[in-house]
Amino acid sequence: MVCEVIVDIAHSDVDKIFDYACDFPVEAGTRVTVPFGKQTVTGFVVRVKEHSSYPEEKLKKIYRKAEDYPALNAECLSLAKKLASRYRCPLALTLRLFLPAEMRTGKVAERFTGVISLSGEGEPPNPRAKAQLALVSYLEEKGEEEAPVLREKFGGAVTALIKKGVLKEEKRRKLRDPYRGVEGKKEERRLTSAQQNAVDTVQNTDKTVVLLHGVTGSGKTEVYLTLIARALEEGKTALFLVPEISLTPQMLAQLRSRFGEYAAILHSGLSAGERFDEWQRLRAGSARIAIGARSAVFAPVENLGVIVIDEEHDGSYSSETAPRYNTFEIARLRAKHNGCKLVLGSATPAVETYRRAKNGEFELIAMPDRINARPMPSVQLVDMRREVRRGNPSPFSSALREKLEACLNSGNQAILFLNRRGYSQTVICRDCGYVAKCESCDVALTYHSEEDCLKCHYCGARYKMPRACPECGGVHIGYVGTGTQRVVMELQKLYPEARILRMDADNVSGKEGHYKILHSFAEREADILVGTQMVAKGHDFPFVTLVGVLDADMSLHFPDYRSGERTFQLVTQVAGRSGRAEATGEVVLQTYDPENYILRFAARYDYCGFYEHEISMRAATMFPPFARIVRVMVTGAEERETVEALKSVYERLQQVYARHSEEFLFFNRMHAPIKRIQNKFRYQVLMRLTDGGALEEIYDAVYGEKYKNVLVYVEENPSNLS
Repeated sequence: MVCEVIVDIAHSDVDKIFDYACDFPVEAGTRVTVPFGKQTVTGFVVRVKEHSSYPEEKLKKIYRKAEDYPALNAECLSLAKKLASRYRCPLALTLRLFLPAEMRTGKVAERFTGVISLSGEGEPPNPRAKAQLALVSYLEEKGEEEAPVLREKFGGAVTALIKKGVLKEEKRRKLRDPYRGVEGKKEERRLTSAQQNAVDTVQNTDKTVVLLHGVTGSGKTEVYLTLIARALEEGKTALFLVPEISLTPQMLAQLRSRFGEYAAILHSGLSAGERFDEWQRLRAGSARIAIGARSAVFAPVENLGVIVIDEEHDGSYSSETAPRYNTFEIARLRAKHNGCKLVLGSATPAVETYRRAKNGEFELIAMPDRINARPMPSVQLVDMRREVRRGNPSPFSSALREKLEACLNSGNQAILFLNRRGYSQTVICRDCGYVAKCESCDVALTYHSEEDCLKCHYCGARYKMPRACPECGGVHIGYVGTGTQRVVMELQKLYPEARILRMDADNVSGKEGHYKILHSFAEREADILVGTQMVAKGHDFPFVTLVGVLDADMSLHFPDYRSGERTFQLVTQVAGRSGRAEATGEVVLQTYDPENYILRFAARYDYCGFYEHEISMRAATMFPPFARIVRVMVTGAEERETVEALKSVYERLQQVYARHSEEFLFFNRMHAPIKRIQNKFRYQVLMRLTDGGALEEIYDAVYGEKYKNVLVYVEENPSNLS
């Protein structure tokens, strides 16, 4: 027997199939250990055949299997090949996507524990040995128990009774359980007519992709859970994707309350052992629902019955590391392979997605009302320019302070949203204008008051806070721009009795960091939650009656064609956290640009009005979805080498441009907006294309050449243009 093997080395020089002889049974998808040159490496068997075109006596032999089962099923192998071709990357790199990283490197293994039970034989315990008698009585009632638990309870009595043959101990697999104790409340829920219509439409449509456009609080989650339940009833599996790790414990709780141990969670916040065990449960079929963020789209489930992508508009569904895939593309391939539905859900769908639904490519289901016809929270736009003229230096307008005080006095809760962590955005010398910048990145440093230091939010570097300007020696150091830390400090001064929680990337650590903060707030252990975009999506707090958006136009004027869309989405999402139960909700939207059409649409929850305005602007300016933005990034530690690589790439792309000039709306090379990150210089070739054959040739031109010490890669419609 001969196996075609891809060695697990992600380099173009070895991105080819190697034939190996094998004298034991192996299936495609199995990981194997093989000799490769002078090394011993792991590889993936991608095909098994009877004979090789090479002389079989010259073939090297596979040493052994890494596992007793194929790590990758047929669907995973097929999908990995398509991705490698689509994104022009080594097949080993796409095969890795389907496995826990530590499993590949051998740094994680199954965990076992001893389990002790009565043997039914052996000499009885000494009647005077009270611990032994108590131990026997304990096991008669319980049946069995883990050895460490018994030894802690009964000490040496355990060893004594094992020697007497009264007890027997066996080695048994012990699964590591992430979020142990995270359980939702079991509730009998009857679908509303709108939810039932959504479920029926999903199941009856002949289209593969369905867009569920429902306002915040309209009950989209119950539609998802019902569709998953029906898939399980048919003996199938399900994928449930969410954009933020902070949302996974909440969704996991709901899934566990409904489906018990069938639900498994996959995301980067788990320990290596937890991720490995959850992956194995899914691979073995003992778990049939995979929930997680972007990477969970590669979960090893078979016979999928439904795939859900919640908050489908979120930019986190696009990978910014190789291979630079889009989660929707992967999910759609899996849906077609399994003949199942792909359900996209959002209160604020991406403009491109909504257009495809309006044009009939996707099924469109509208859920325009909240459950039980609860009203959407009222929105008050506050002009912060007037606050400044009135001499109010605080981050809070008088309207917000008034409503916040009323909210606290009534015993309700509030969420304050500011999408900037730290204490202040920039530290500046008021004498000479010096701005503190990162030595490794071309960005200003942010001041963090809790650690009294400056941090770079791109590379994570920390710097001591200067007491005098390093340029002029002046001591008039000023803080520009408010962050979440400063908001909390200001709130503590205004409302010393209020219990305040903060949730941002600085104070969330470990897999349970998000969960602990959100659980504490849900249990009403705090009155105010201050946070970044982590608090904006998906959370359901029944006692939140006030949401304050402190800097609504922060993302409005970024040099990115999606800036207006992202602002509308973020404002709408965070506003939707208010008034989700019986009490009416309120939203205070603070802005320096109250006449802006984006904020006006958001204040009215008018997605359709926003969409019509935005799509006409995109059509007039020929931005996506009417064109495709392609960026070739060139980054390197030495600027001269990076510029040389840029010139080489640009010359090759000019040849593509000459052949397809009618497809190009824009074509130029330049510095990236952030010129340096982590001591790497950044240049780009930016293109805007209509549909045609140029895209394939761009990939060929970029990846058809090797660049020493410089990273060159292609991005399509990148979610971040900085």
